[in-house]
Amino acid sequence: MKPMRLHHVGIVMTTMDKAEAFLEQFGLEKDYMEYVEAYHANCLFTKYTDKESPLELIIPTEGVLTEYNKGKGGIHHIAFEVEDVKAARAEFTANGMEMLEDIPVEGAGGIIVNFLRPRYGLGVLVEFVQQVK
Repeated sequence: MKPMRLHHVGIVMTTMDKAEAFLEQFGLEKDYMEYVEAYHANCLFTKYTDKESPLELIIPTEGVLTEYNKGKGGIHHIAFEVEDVKAARAEFTANGMEMLEDIPVEGAGGIIVNFLRPRYGLGVLVEFVQQVK
């Protein structure tokens, strides 16, 4: 399994106000936002061109993401697009590595996702994304 491209970088923001201030400070525009039930978070993606990758601003409403980085938020993960998230999981688990989910989770914007645990990403939480819509 070889990643097709960098899909996005995920950043946890503690509030919607902070997410909006971040967009304004760096001249970024909102493309879309959806609530992802599995992670109890609003996921806001920035607009991008074909030569860029978006940022995903993750605004948790409850759960473990509200405690990320001692409740301060920050850069959370990098996401690679792959052709088949299930195949990516099978490859990593065959090599003794663990993913966060047993089956892919529906994400925002017509994707399914799974995460490689950070201890197997050399300290980086890596998300694998498959476009399904």
